[in-house]
Parts: sequence; C-alpha cells; structure tokens
Amino acid sequence: MARKRERSDIVLDMLLSIQEKGGRIKPTHLMYKANLAHKQMKTYLEELVEKNFVKKIKDNNYEYITITETGMKFVKTIRQMKEFEKTFGL
Repeated sequence: MARKRERSDIVLDMLLSIQEKGGRIKPTHLMYKANLAHKQMKTYLEELVEKNFVKKIKDNNYEYITITETGMKFVKTIRQMKEFEKTFGL
C-alpha cells in the first residue's frame, strides 16, 4: 500500500506545479496537478499565501496563483533535504 503524502510533499507538489506552468497557474489547474481535493487545496493555499510562498493575482478576469522568491527558495531547500535523506537511505 502506498504511503500517504506528508505536508511537505503536498506543499512541494503545489509549488512544483506552479513552477512547471511558468510560475503562474489557475487555482483549478493547481488542484488537479497537485492531486488535491478542493477544500484541501484551499486550506494549503491560504497557508502558502500567509507565508508568502505564493501570491494570488487577477489578470483578465481570471485569478492566478504565482510563486514568490520565498516559495522558490523553499522548493530548493526541500529538494536538498530530500536528496540528503536519499543519501542515507531514509
């Protein structure tokens, strides 16, 4: 049986999904790409906005989520941590 994703895995999936779309994504697309339920995505998204990892912007009557510099630094750090874990077989 597959293990459940940890919080850091979900946040990383969300931020990577935004990066893969060129740094900005529509909320619905983010929900599908990060494989989240709507309520779950809203909860995580609110926290990411609060921590300045992402910003919500309006453009041509559409809402987009953009990754910030802080969010990009977080992605880099989490990737380094995961690589460190793999090195030691954790």
